[in-house]
Amino acid sequence: MSREAAMGSALGAISQMSMPTCLIVDDSAVIRKVARRIVETLGFTAAEAEDGAEGLQVCRQAMPEAILLDWNMPNVDGYAFLQEIRRMPDGDRPKILFCTTENDVGAIARALRAGADEYIMKPFDRDILKAKLEQVGLVADAA
Repeated sequence: MSREAAMGSALGAISQMSMPTCLIVDDSAVIRKVARRIVETLGFTAAEAEDGAEGLQVCRQAMPEAILLDWNMPNVDGYAFLQEIRRMPDGDRPKILFCTTENDVGAIARALRAGADEYIMKPFDRDILKAKLEQVGLVADAA
């Protein structure tokens, strides 16, 4: 699939407003696939972007409710994406969860100060992601 076709597919998924939407921004196709499967089991419509620049394009078309965001990516990294999206119209609306191998306490604090809502260390599983989405109010606690 071409990059343009993938973008169209991502925009189409985000624009389906019957379910909450989650944009997965990560340069790893494997991470995007795993995260997509998890969030779809939690009731989200998922869209994907392979870097921050593509993710910002998707958000300019339709702002999702949640964003799973990698830190280290080409073109526009996660931190620059976070700063840019928080300046966009409705950019304060999505809950942004950094999903990364970055474990430096200073980096985590910087991301939270810049507007990230939560932080998830890779690798993550369904239980961890569900708990973090519960913490930010996007998934109801079933217990």
